[in-house]
Amino acid sequence: MAEFTIQISDELAQRLEPLQNRLPELLWRLLDVVNLPTNIQPTVNPETTNIPAVYQEVIDFLIIKGPKPEEIINFKVSFQSQTRLQELLEKNRSATLDQMELAELDVYEQLEQMMILLKARAYSAIS
Repeated sequence: MAEFTIQISDELAQRLEPLQNRLPELLWRLLDVVNLPTNIQPTVNPETTNIPAVYQEVIDFLIIKGPKPEEIINFKVSFQSQTRLQELLEKNRSATLDQMELAELDVYEQLEQMMILLKARAYSAIS
């Protein structure tokens, strides 16, 4: 994997801090938006990528388990992930989330949307 070094302002660095683990993905999206020609496909090395635990949990369920539609419909994240979400939501209500926690809460929201779509698709497959 290549390493790329750039100089950015301190303000930009501070704003990018919560997103540092998603920068390769965000750069690929930026290339798609501006339609710059690329002939390289993105690669992710799971050993070197800091994936939030809840993402890993969902990925493991979908890829390793290869669930049937009924299993997708009944899927729930672990008790630990549910507890962490409750902690983040409580901190959000009391306006005490830091930037990293806000980014983590965003992960939960993204996964919730994805699981809603997956469950709807699974439900239509068995109906």
